Amino acid sequence: MDWKTKYRSFYYEMAPEPEDIELKKSETAMLVIDIQNTYLQPSEDPETRKRWEPFMKRMNTQVIPTTAKLIQKFRTEGIDVIFARIACLKNDGRDRSLSQKKPGWNYLLLPKESDESQVVPELAPQGDEIVICKTTDSALTGSNLRLILNNMGIKNVVVTGIFTDQCISSSVRSLADESFNVIVVEDCCAAGTDELHYQELEILNMIYCHVVSSEEMLGFLAE
Repeated sequence: MDWKTKYRSFYYEMAPEPEDIELKKSETAMLVIDIQNTYLQPSEDPETRKRWEPFMKRMNTQVIPTTAKLIQKFRTEGIDVIFARIACLKNDGRDRSLSQKKPGWNYLLLPKESDESQVVPELAPQGDEIVICKTTDSALTGSNLRLILNNMGIKNVVVTGIFTDQCISSSVRSLADESFNVIVVEDCCAAGTDELHYQELEILNMIYCHVVSSEEMLGFLAE
C-alpha cells in the first residue's frame, strides 16, 4: 500500500486515487515545525517521563534522524528549508495567543532568545535559512509566513515536525485554505501517541494535504 491508498478516512474510503505528485523545485519549500529543545527534555517526574517514553523514542530514533536526512537532500537540491518555532517576542509572553496562555500541558512561555525555544541541534538552520517565530499553533496565522511564501513564489509546502494533531494540523489546514499544495511527511512527524498521530493523518489526508513517507517524498522532486 502506497500514499495513494493509505490514511483514508470515512470521507475518502471510496475516492479514486490521486494523480502523481510532481514538485517543481523553485516552487517548493520544506517547513519544519516546532522541533525544539523544550520538547526533547525528559521530565524530572518519573511518571510523566514514562508516559512520554514512546514519543521520545520516536523522535530520537525516527523523526529527527529522518528529518535531518530530508533537510540535507533539500539543501543539496537547492530547495528552500524554512523553520517555524513557538517563541514569544515579549519575555512575559503577552504576545502569545490564548491557546498558549491557557493552563495545562499546552501552556508555553518560550521567549525567542531562550535555549528551550531553539531548534534542536541536529536540525539547526544553516546560512540564510528562514526561521519564523509563531505565537499560535498555525505557522501561517502566527507569523508572516504567508507573505514570505508568496513573495518567494512557493506553491508546494512539504510539512514535517510536531505535534501532528496540534501545530501540524493547524498549519496544514491554514496552508490548504490559502491554496498551497501541502504534503505531510509521515515519518518526519509525531504526536503525543502513535494513535493520535495516525488518527490525525487520516483526518488531514486527501482534503488538506497528501500524506507520504520520506522515501516517497524523495521521488517527487522534479526539475
